[in-house]
Amino acid sequence: MQEYILRRLVVMIPALIGVSLIVFAVMRIIPGDVAALIATRGGEGQATEAEIAALREKLGLNKPLPVQYVEWIGGLVRLDAGISLWSGQPVMEELARRFPVSAELAILSIAISLVIAIPIGVLSAIRQDTWVDYLFRVVSISGLAVPGFWLAILIILFLSVWFRWIPPLGYASFFDDPVKNLQQMIWPALALGYRLSAIVSRMTRSTMLEVLREDYIRTAWAKGLRGRAVIYRHALKNALLPVITISAIQLGHLLGGTVIMETVFSLPGIGRLLVDSIYQRDFPVVQTIVVLMAIIFAITNLIVDLLYAWLNPRIRYT
Repeated sequence: MQEYILRRLVVMIPALIGVSLIVFAVMRIIPGDVAALIATRGGEGQATEAEIAALREKLGLNKPLPVQYVEWIGGLVRLDAGISLWSGQPVMEELARRFPVSAELAILSIAISLVIAIPIGVLSAIRQDTWVDYLFRVVSISGLAVPGFWLAILIILFLSVWFRWIPPLGYASFFDDPVKNLQQMIWPALALGYRLSAIVSRMTRSTMLEVLREDYIRTAWAKGLRGRAVIYRHALKNALLPVITISAIQLGHLLGGTVIMETVFSLPGIGRLLVDSIYQRDFPVVQTIVVLMAIIFAITNLIVDLLYAWLNPRIRYT
């Protein structure tokens, strides 16, 4: 197992290098001169060519591209992603402030989706083609059909119109003010969790139906095992493998930032930072966030593979 983990970690290196090269090249290809944008304050002011050239030299943008890439990737290896071209703040400090917001929202959303989806999927499979199954399938299809931003706006309107209350403005950390933090995070997490649960519940239902038709499940029923033991100890445990894969992919996406929810609920997360940095052509910030997302996905996939071996003893990594 340790050798397998080590091999996977080694394989991640060329993949991450490829991601860093692609994002570095794309940021230089897209139109727009970041030095001109900064000098003119986003296009609202005026700046001479000499001022723009001086700013370009100060930011190091006049260096050859290979030199810029090596300096950036070398600093990234040392956990120093450089300085934001716009704010002048260290990129890693900015990410350290923003990442906990996106991570908390992602974990809450996944937890809510699993709490909703797994019972719905199991009950739909057990009560296949009954009114319970049809009801839960309507709930799942509604979650897939409803846009996330529309659901978020509906939540805010419902809270404001019916309860005369809106989520507090201004983000508060969980460790500083847990009550205010949960008041802010629970609503976007519910909106995201409901939508994610639609996908997970449908997958849970499908895999449960497949597993319930297996010979070993029929054997368990024939041996006189209790229904709870057959469903949860034998069927559900084997049906969870695809569910874990989907949930891990969703978690990777969420950890990379949820732009819409962070915008609607005014949360200072990674997603908003990424979009703002793309508009501003803030190269170090965009490049570092994309590489961070690639690392998250790679590590998440590794954890999922290890969970497979825990859930299914027949799977061994040697």
